[in-house]
Amino acid sequence: MGKEIINEEKIMKKVLVTGSEGFIGGYIVKELIKQGYYVIGIDNLSKYGKIIRNHSDSDFYEFHQGDVKNINLLKPLMAECDYLIAGAAMIGGISYFHEFEYDLLTENEKIMSATVDTAIELHKDVNRLKRVVYLSSSMVFESTDVYPTKESDIKIIPPPVSSYGFQKLAVEYYAKSAYSQYGLEYSIARPFNCVGIGEVKTSSNKTLSESSQKLALSHVVPDLILKTINYENELEILGEGNQVRHYTYGEDLARGIVTLLEHKNAKNDDFNLSTSVSTTVLELANLIFSKIRPNENPNFKFIDPYTYDVQKRIPSTSKAKELLGFEANTGLSEMLDIVIPWVTDAHKNNLYL
Repeated sequence: MGKEIINEEKIMKKVLVTGSEGFIGGYIVKELIKQGYYVIGIDNLSKYGKIIRNHSDSDFYEFHQGDVKNINLLKPLMAECDYLIAGAAMIGGISYFHEFEYDLLTENEKIMSATVDTAIELHKDVNRLKRVVYLSSSMVFESTDVYPTKESDIKIIPPPVSSYGFQKLAVEYYAKSAYSQYGLEYSIARPFNCVGIGEVKTSSNKTLSESSQKLALSHVVPDLILKTINYENELEILGEGNQVRHYTYGEDLARGIVTLLEHKNAKNDDFNLSTSVSTTVLELANLIFSKIRPNENPNFKFIDPYTYDVQKRIPSTSKAKELLGFEANTGLSEMLDIVIPWVTDAHKNNLYL
């Protein structure tokens, strides 16, 4: 492996990333190394098992397999770090977080409580931890009817109806309360519809592995890619295909999340991290189909959507642009040119059921 180019000014700054081997976590670690941070990662590998990435053997990445709820493991790792990105969570697509409503709520609360309790203790005793970046979710806006949804709208819209959205809203309260009572500085990131490589069938946990296919395909992009690869007479679309999403590339999201670590304007504030471009599911399906089967016309079959499927997720992105200078500029077509070959190869190698 060639010598990595790093930012010398930041070489001694260490960042702990919980959930470092997850979907977004992998992109975050890569971006941190690129920007010159030393990264300590912790993940129990319960969702995907061991994954080899380009940065896995980096001199600037130290990985520890284990449960974030294990304070004896977490505390000494966090004590070494200047910053924390709290990303560990049970997470999946819409079918996943409605099938495992209770497990998501209780497990993610335990993870967050252990993480923040440890951060508060170290902040008081060691005082090295400068800021915590909390990964929230666009699902905190699940019940909104205000579009585009601004960060400040969280104060006026009804609470989420799903346990996942509700717990992610609780994450934001952890952040604000830890600062209010203990002075632990925070930034809150709300990623919208991450698109990238790496979402495959899960491993290990018995309950989840029985539903691994549903879990992997509950994310709309790999689902539609695989349906198009296997297309014969019709392609199923949930609902009428008019659900609106903001598909945002994982590398763009990671860049936004890492920006929150030290930016002065991110101190004790929340940010929507997303592309500014709206796309319907039907538009997405047509674009995917045209790339995989350019000489054919799709025949869509519209089926009943999930009971709790959110019709619109349309964020305002002006705050991140104006205060942080952050924009997610990777276009959907460019993302798909990266993701389609990866999913196709994963399908050939039985990484999808």
